[in-house]
Amino acid sequence: MYAARVRSSLRGWGGVGAMAVLCALALAFVLLLPRIQQTPRPAGRTAQAVAHGVQARAGNCKDSEAQDQTLSPSGADGPAVDAIKARTGARRKLIVGVDQNSYRWGYHNPNTQAAELEGFDIDLVHRIAQDILGDPDAVQFKAIPTSQRISAIQDGRVDMVVRTMTITCERLQQVAFSAPYFKTGQQVLAPKSSSVTGYNGTLAHKRICTAAGSTAHTKLDADQKAGSLPASTDISTTVPNQLDCLVRLQLGEVDAVVTDGALAASQAAQDPTVELKGAAFTTEYYGVAMKQDASDLVRRVNRVLVGYRTSGWQASYDMWLSATLGKDSTASKPPAPRYLRTS
Repeated sequence: MYAARVRSSLRGWGGVGAMAVLCALALAFVLLLPRIQQTPRPAGRTAQAVAHGVQARAGNCKDSEAQDQTLSPSGADGPAVDAIKARTGARRKLIVGVDQNSYRWGYHNPNTQAAELEGFDIDLVHRIAQDILGDPDAVQFKAIPTSQRISAIQDGRVDMVVRTMTITCERLQQVAFSAPYFKTGQQVLAPKSSSVTGYNGTLAHKRICTAAGSTAHTKLDADQKAGSLPASTDISTTVPNQLDCLVRLQLGEVDAVVTDGALAASQAAQDPTVELKGAAFTTEYYGVAMKQDASDLVRRVNRVLVGYRTSGWQASYDMWLSATLGKDSTASKPPAPRYLRTS
């Protein structure tokens, strides 16, 4: 199934005494801590100790640098990768949270025999599965709403989320991210007949829809509090999935949608009566999200991305996104990744 898809694509993160004892224990712990930290770790598990470094840096990072808060690539197995490989029989699959309603990113293609799940994000998932399990189709896809992406990872419902998820400092406090695999920015989507011209004063007295838990809603809320977005702009409409905003727009329940430009372009391709208004007003990067302590898995995905940038990324872009974002992929391809210094 995947091989056919690839061919097709090529075509087109108690008292005084007790207190004395406790104090003595605390002092002993402080004195021993450096020795504990220097204890050698078994080969292949060193990455696990680095996870705390990610958290420390994330607490002080800037969103403009959030995409650099990731670990260097490695093919070494560890607890997270071992757990995936230990699954047997029909359960021996990579469990990934994705979207199933984002046109050209993760959607059921009605033109295929079984309405297969396809898109740019889906291609990347198959590449990761191939590297970890040796089978690109060894994947269990789980449809995850935008608002549940982080909880799905933390609860262990999925191994990772590959779902147009922007890397931010706030999210790095909750999950770990891979290096970025796509560059985009927030844009406004509105009817062609609308007086809205972009992210500016024309949004006054307009109703805007965003996905709950999205960077779009965070940006609008912050800008309105700062006074750079008109106070009269209604940003109260939020939905679980981004595509629901397009439906609200089509029903006349809102006047505009704010989302990633890459997603907005795909939505515009689904409805010829709407269009992008103005240029992107943020710079954002998509990353693969995983549990914070899954350091070996983060490193493994980063190794996959190194090869994918060279062979696979462009073919997937051409297949799924060139029709909506243009044939020149320069603006969408992220710069060479930078990694956390861990030694």
